[in-house]
Amino acid sequence: MTTHLNVTTHSFTDCKAQATALAERVAERLRHGLVERGHAVLAVSGGSTPKDFFDRLSREQLDWARVQVTLVDERWVPDTDERSNARLVKARLLQHAAAAAPFVPLYTGDATPEAGLAAATARIEALPLPFDAVVLGMGDDGHAASFFPGGDHLAEALDPDGHARVLPMRAPGAGEPRITLTLPTLLETRALYLLVAGEKKRDLLADARLGLGAAQHYPVRAVLAQQRVPVAVYWCP
Repeated sequence: MTTHLNVTTHSFTDCKAQATALAERVAERLRHGLVERGHAVLAVSGGSTPKDFFDRLSREQLDWARVQVTLVDERWVPDTDERSNARLVKARLLQHAAAAAPFVPLYTGDATPEAGLAAATARIEALPLPFDAVVLGMGDDGHAASFFPGGDHLAEALDPDGHARVLPMRAPGAGEPRITLTLPTLLETRALYLLVAGEKKRDLLADARLGLGAAQHYPVRAVLAQQRVPVAVYWCP
């Protein structure tokens, strides 16, 4: 384990061990919320990296019926689409013991994320924030959530003093139009985790953390550089 400023890195030689360790840690945070407040709220990312983490977390024994699960961002597609983050969460996380957890999707069925923004915002505002845990991922271009380089609402989404809970996002590297929780919303959490895998992403993350070269402009740097919530990075090869 290494610590740099507000970021602590937990490195694993095996990705199964990484997934298990993070699942145990997140489950601990959720249990604490259940004991202290009678409920817990978890926000997670999609993509391929969290699949093993979801599988392991789904088997953790806790009162899942009182744990609300939502997404940090979503492609603007229905959950019948293979690229839907909601589809992934339902297939890999909301199984076994976690099948009892209420799920709060960001996709509303409206034609565009702009049209669905008010409804998606209302869903997030109805949650008993702060989150107990937020689990982010990171892309090869340095994006986290839907904070994509060149995004049409990137500056607003990353504004630490912004008031928007949720924003639409369109960017060259995003594929479909997206919707995302903003940085201030993500930082309204008791624990913040960044789950990454691969040598390339390890190096990218190190450069972003230090602000070296082009990495000083990677959107993930806004997550790493903020001082509101400690960031725990879980990395495996």
